[in-house]
Amino acid sequence: MQTYIVGGFVRDLLLSAEGSAARPNDRDWVVVGETPESMIRRGFKPVGEDFPVFLHPKTHEEYALARTERKTAPGYHGFVFHAAADVTLEEDLKRRDLTVNAIAMTESGDFIDPYGGMRDLKAHVLRHVSDAFAEDPVRILRLARFAARFPSFSVAPETMALMRQMVESGEADALVPERVLAELAKGLACPVPSRMLDVLEACGFWMRRYADIPLGSATRQALHRCILSGLPVSMRFAALTTELADERHVKAFLTSIRASADTVSFAETLKRIEVPLKRLASAEDAVEVFLKADALRRRDRMMLLLEYGSRVFPETLGSQAKQLQRRIEAALEAWCSVNAGAVAKTQTNPRDIASAVLNARCDAVRAAWQASEGS
Repeated sequence: MQTYIVGGFVRDLLLSAEGSAARPNDRDWVVVGETPESMIRRGFKPVGEDFPVFLHPKTHEEYALARTERKTAPGYHGFVFHAAADVTLEEDLKRRDLTVNAIAMTESGDFIDPYGGMRDLKAHVLRHVSDAFAEDPVRILRLARFAARFPSFSVAPETMALMRQMVESGEADALVPERVLAELAKGLACPVPSRMLDVLEACGFWMRRYADIPLGSATRQALHRCILSGLPVSMRFAALTTELADERHVKAFLTSIRASADTVSFAETLKRIEVPLKRLASAEDAVEVFLKADALRRRDRMMLLLEYGSRVFPETLGSQAKQLQRRIEAALEAWCSVNAGAVAKTQTNPRDIASAVLNARCDAVRAAWQASEGS
């Protein structure tokens, strides 16, 4: 049986040999000269739905039959795959997206590189393998994600030109929001997510899909600070909305890409409290933040919002950002610790209860704020 390791494992193996931080993980195998029936006879277990993929009976690694594909409809679902014993390794590699992902390795460690992937690895270039790249719009997002993962790599001019053609022809319009979300999330988890944004802007994808979502220096700075602070991807989505005018626009954008309810809620609330959060210099500012963020019922989210503010807005929170965060956390504790039931019992008119409870919380915050100023 002719088997070859392909894809990311080979790419990252070669990069690590040159001193890159990339480390090869799971191996993907391509099998040449076999059929589904012969694989099953060898003890492999079929698992692929769209095309023949099998699990090794001992290692449980994935083995896919060499295949070609033919475009039959717009978008990224419109393909017919052909997997047969006569499909060669070179034909299988030709259908892949980038030359750096189209390198195969034998079990003995020899490399097979029919499309110049090793050359492009050394030159740090992301280049499409063939014009078939244009048939799958997901590859625009994948390439942008690779640019974020490998920030020293440039995009080959002919590949950028091809992506622009894909955008202008409307091919990229077929991408569903869920697929865009998945690729954006992966890109935001990379070392330099702004590189992903650079590529999506350069090829016209971002302007065509999200023309009303600016990606200026403030957005990139917020993303950079998220990376430096190790903030999770959900907060990095909030950073994407840095330059939007208000919470309504934030919600519209994140909902349009099918972001999770928690991600939308966090970013929307952040935008709502952004002004008092940046201005946070008094107990009154803290009260405004707590009220607008529904801190009493969503205390965990409030803590995350404070963390984001201290990491991403340090220039507006001032040089005492850490001390200020401790002060606001003490104020939050005071806000939440007021016994509303006890306050209610002191009121003879039920209509006065709500304002009495609010006043008690405000007094508690002022006291905590004043106490922490001297500590």
